Amino acid sequence: MKVVTRRPGPALAPFVASLGYFEGALAHHHERILPTGGPQLLVNLHEDTLAARPQSEPPLDRASVERLSGAGLSGPRSRPSLVDTSDQRRTLWVAFRPGGSYPFFAAPPAATSDQLVELGDLWGDGRDLCERLHASGAPADMLRVLEESLVAHAVRPVRVDPAIGFALRELERGTGVRTVAERLGFTTRRFSRQFSDHVGLTPKRYARVRRFQRVLASIPHDRPVDWAELAVTNGYFDQPHLIHDFRALSGLSPTAYRPRSPGERNHVPL
Repeated sequence: MKVVTRRPGPALAPFVASLGYFEGALAHHHERILPTGGPQLLVNLHEDTLAARPQSEPPLDRASVERLSGAGLSGPRSRPSLVDTSDQRRTLWVAFRPGGSYPFFAAPPAATSDQLVELGDLWGDGRDLCERLHASGAPADMLRVLEESLVAHAVRPVRVDPAIGFALRELERGTGVRTVAERLGFTTRRFSRQFSDHVGLTPKRYARVRRFQRVLASIPHDRPVDWAELAVTNGYFDQPHLIHDFRALSGLSPTAYRPRSPGERNHVPL
């Protein structure tokens, strides 16, 4: 397998966590992708197709699989999805930070939440981008072209809204939604509307996803897991509360969770 990553330049760093290239064949045929609350731009360089499918257990119902062209935006997700690893043989990605796609697409993030949307429907020239990427040659050159295209397509000021930035930081720390709204001087309704406009998920749903992500990040891989302790330290009422949320957000029980690797905790082979 070959993986090449690129750190975004200063202009994109507040919005993009990473850009990357993957090439290789995985031993397993399907993966469950767990929600993070952030969008991803995906380009399949192996073939001109991406698959949108409901979260389900394999074998897949092929009739329910929607095929899109090879470039798309996977919107902010609050539930797991299922992918065929054959779609990942040669792939470029942009992993946006939560709320990070807002300046670059005219469609609001809420319009793409829990969906895979064809890039041509958002930018109008998704196929042109794919052709430019194929012509670029080396992965490092393709990632540079991808970053330049992202900057060129900005439709809103490339700056972080101070209120949204504050809210994202506080919710990541586990601060309650009502408390965040009060600190901003917003009503809960106004806060929810503004946050959803920028991030694509309601504050409560986003906070739930990020709490789940904090659990995944704190799971030890070299010793048995104390799920009761993880529940308490990550703000759950008790262990049954954690188990319920874990199943809802991953489709798995905590004890059945086996990520592709410790560094790829949101990819679960099936």
